[in-house]
Order: sequence, then C-alpha cells, then structure tokens
Amino acid sequence: MSRIRIREASWPADRQALEAVRCEVFIKEQGVPRALEFDGLDAAALHWLALTEDDRPVGTLRLLPSGQIGRMAVLPDFRGQRIGSRLLHHAIAAAEAHGWREVWLNAQYARRSFYAPHGFIVISDIFEDAGIPHQRMLRRLNRGMAMAS
Repeated sequence: MSRIRIREASWPADRQALEAVRCEVFIKEQGVPRALEFDGLDAAALHWLALTEDDRPVGTLRLLPSGQIGRMAVLPDFRGQRIGSRLLHHAIAAAEAHGWREVWLNAQYARRSFYAPHGFIVISDIFEDAGIPHQRMLRRLNRGMAMAS
C-alpha cells in the first residue's frame, strides 16, 4: 500500500492533474461525456488532490460554493485504501470552517453505502445523471451546533 497525501489544489495550477484523474475514472471507466464532466464550475470550486509519494495524482474531489461535494474519483489501483474517505473528510472540514450548515452530493446509486458512515442521508428519489442512477444525499454539519453550546 502506497503512502498517499491529500492536499488542497488550485484549479488553475493543478488543472492537468485534476483532469487526468477525472478523465480516467468518469470519462474512460464510466462513459460520462466530457462536456458533462467538465461543466464550467471548477474555477469556482475548492479542490483536493490525493497524491502518491512521487506526486502522481490518484484521487480528486471538489466542493462547490453551493455546498455540493462532487467529482470524487480515485484511480482503480488505489481504491480500498480509504482515499475517498480522506478526501471527503477534507471537504467536510472545509465546509465547517466556512461556517456552512450542510453539504450535499449526488451519489451514484451503487455507491450510496460509502457515504452513509460519513453522516450522509438520502433525501431524493433515484434520478439519472450522465446515464448513471443517482440519489441526492445530505449531511448536516457540526459547526452550527458547536456554536450554540
């Protein structure tokens, strides 16, 4: 198992690395059209990269100003190492630091069970996005509660 580090990324500076992982997972592996994957929202988002010791990008995640977490992708050879959980933790911590009350995501239906242990609950019926069944999930954040106590 490799040592993976997670760092906040910048769309202008890290675009090539972020795109490489997302192209591999979403476009090549899952058949998502490039125009849907790169929706024009990346410049306004916070991003994180998971990198190997030799700086190879192996995972990504973005957080939009709306509170939507998305574009979480981990290369196949690196799955099962808790990289997705670590990326998600960084996004949740950033949202809490910004004082947001909640975050949400559109989970691929087959991967909903990944998000439940992270405090996400299903809040929608099944819908299709890029030909893949999804459900919206929501997580309320702790910041509001901590401030009240």
